Amino acid sequence: MSGFVSFIGAGPGDPDLITVKALRRLREAEVIVHDRLVPEALLDEVAAGAEIIDVGKAPRRHCIGQSEINWLLVDRARRRRNVARLKGGDPAIFGRLAEEIAAVRAAGVPFEIIPGVTAATAAAALAGISLTERGAASMVVLATGTDHSGQLPATLDWDLLARADATLVFYMAVQGLPTITAALTALGRDPREPALLVERAMTPQQRIVPASLGDIANAARDARIESPAVLITGPTVG
Repeated sequence: MSGFVSFIGAGPGDPDLITVKALRRLREAEVIVHDRLVPEALLDEVAAGAEIIDVGKAPRRHCIGQSEINWLLVDRARRRRNVARLKGGDPAIFGRLAEEIAAVRAAGVPFEIIPGVTAATAAAALAGISLTERGAASMVVLATGTDHSGQLPATLDWDLLARADATLVFYMAVQGLPTITAALTALGRDPREPALLVERAMTPQQRIVPASLGDIANAARDARIESPAVLITGPTVG
């Protein structure tokens, strides 16, 4: 008889931002498979005797590969009743959720997805801005600034992003920030447009760096902003 996997969004860093349902599932779990950026305080909520497996990916550290994570989920679900896959932010946004769902589905393991607060909304809340605004920004674009190889994603439509009347949010933006901003402004986005870089939103280490889109890369360098951080730019920022 197979167990059950709960894919849980832990939120952006403040343990108080996890949902009631997510916390309940975490406390019920016999196995917790968690990423690097989940709040440590949430791991204190797990049941005594529960197996806790850290599969977090980090620079300059040996990491468990995605295929092994997929295997772990299926293996533990076959041996235990309740497995919690705890991911930072929202599991469905740049969290490789699709690959893990495919693995458990192929193995016949039932699952659920419990959403969490994602970095885009957490960063906007911290900065005191709205991501949408009637008459100014009727669209929000969530994009990644880094692909699986550490480079800018080649599949992004930069011309569309540059010309869209939208709030743009780039996750994992620090490494490629100069290239991101140069591409947007070269294709027509106003370099004077207000922008923010938000580092570790909703954690004790949170920082906000405001600047124009054309200057935000230099401002981030001067402030020594580090990952994880998101770039927000658009008409609602100013």
